[in-house]
Amino acid sequence: MPSRRPARGRRTGRTRGRRGGRLEWTDLFLWGVAAVLAYAALRSALPFARSHLPWFVASAVAVLAAAAAVPIVRARTVAARQRRWFEANLELERVDRLTGPEFETLTAGLLRRDGFRQVRELGGSGDRGVDLTAVGPDGRRYAFQCKRYAGSVGAPEVRNFLGALAHAFAGHTGVLVTSGRLTRQALAEAGEAGLILVERDRLAGWLRGEPLPREPLRSG
Repeated sequence: MPSRRPARGRRTGRTRGRRGGRLEWTDLFLWGVAAVLAYAALRSALPFARSHLPWFVASAVAVLAAAAAVPIVRARTVAARQRRWFEANLELERVDRLTGPEFETLTAGLLRRDGFRQVRELGGSGDRGVDLTAVGPDGRRYAFQCKRYAGSVGAPEVRNFLGALAHAFAGHTGVLVTSGRLTRQALAEAGEAGLILVERDRLAGWLRGEPLPREPLRSG
């Protein structure tokens, strides 16, 4: 019987999208040091400023403009790093080396690439059975369960996802994305419920740029 355990993946290159624009403690520390230095420089420069006011004002404006540019430059750097990571993992061989959270981030990137809006990564202990939510180009709300599995996804995982869709995410179209395949029983239960399935072969096509399937799997 194939293993359903998530395969271990390397954590190199991990960039969680929701961390992108948040100031970390290192940023706050650097801003604090800059503020102290600026205050000390201002006190020592006051006598000179009184006799060279235009030059002093111009210099102060330039310093403030440079300081204001720091968060913008940092955000662009983070975005560029995330884009390079995303583009480097658009192959099944690379996906097979990702961790579960990295696979969720990659799936979120694919959704944004395809024009989905309000893409939210929910993965974690409080995800209530759903890893991602998004609004499609058609205006429908979608809920995604991502399984970065080396083996098969079984019926229990499908039932857990269906339970989340029936309660916490009612009104969402369910999509199960996996780097593995579903067992026969899991396929039957997904078909009865009308889930959209993205198994390994469909995932390979999606990575290459093919559109995400929008129609649920129908049993029979």
